[in-house]
Amino acid sequence: MENRLLASLPADDFTLLAPHLVTVELERGRLLYEPGDRIDTVYFPQDGVISLMTLMENGIAIESATIGREGALGLHAAVCPRHSMSRAIVQTPLRSSRINAAQLHEAWGKCAKLRELVERHSEALFGHALQSVGCNALHSVEARFCRWLLTCHDRINNDSIALTQEFLADMLGVQRTTVTAVARNLQEKGAIRYRRGVVDVIDRAALQTLACECYAVIQRNYERLLPQRA
Repeated sequence: MENRLLASLPADDFTLLAPHLVTVELERGRLLYEPGDRIDTVYFPQDGVISLMTLMENGIAIESATIGREGALGLHAAVCPRHSMSRAIVQTPLRSSRINAAQLHEAWGKCAKLRELVERHSEALFGHALQSVGCNALHSVEARFCRWLLTCHDRINNDSIALTQEFLADMLGVQRTTVTAVARNLQEKGAIRYRRGVVDVIDRAALQTLACECYAVIQRNYERLLPQRA
């Protein structure tokens, strides 16, 4: 099991969820939730990334957090019925386990470890979103782009990230021409190879050097609060 939350559950606790978990493959761009939607399905990513987008009334959106194999989308619905506060969209091709929120709630009532994971995950995700607020306001597009690429790279099983200019621009809250200029600059530095619809990570160490401090801050929070990688 590649999802860290599910893999951390003791065997007896996991058996409460296992009969209800279904593995799904979702394409990039699949909309999972809009703000105000009732959360009736919880997703535990195994490979891939889900973006949480803050949506303005004029339709403009910017990414506030990402969810991958370290966590789950909609996990707080295990406690009680919830509604989404953001747009949740599949950012890269996604393989995920999913479960009905009502079935997860039933297991939550019986499993102390699951209750602990829900609380820790909520804290980690809140910290991620808070750090993103400061990052989006204070750091350069290049530094944010590098942070974002590293965050995405951590959550997939290869070095090629399938993306479009439009999607990247939405993630970063900038124009597509800005994305092109930044990507070209990173390619000239040897950090990435940028081709239509795909970013190849060539030099991860270079990306870490160029990224803002927020990547390390967010990563430390997840490592502190959530189960470590196997």
